Amino acid sequence: MNQLAPRIVADPSIRFGRPVIEGTRVPVERVVGSLAGGMSIEEVTQEYDLTREDVLAALAYAARLLAEERIRAVT
Repeated sequence: MNQLAPRIVADPSIRFGRPVIEGTRVPVERVVGSLAGGMSIEEVTQEYDLTREDVLAALAYAARLLAEERIRAVT
């Protein structure tokens, strides 16, 4: 199991190694996608049995990935 960020892990035996909330099988992308789809943090915590801190950790992880993203112009 690889610790990617606080509360975020990747394990090849869980969800094909996709980042998940530690101690669960809930993918980070599902948490972020649910928020983007209009669910509140409270609704996400209830739907996926997570804590508020888990949800915020997923957002922080996604923000860090976007901050590190490199855009290259194609000519």
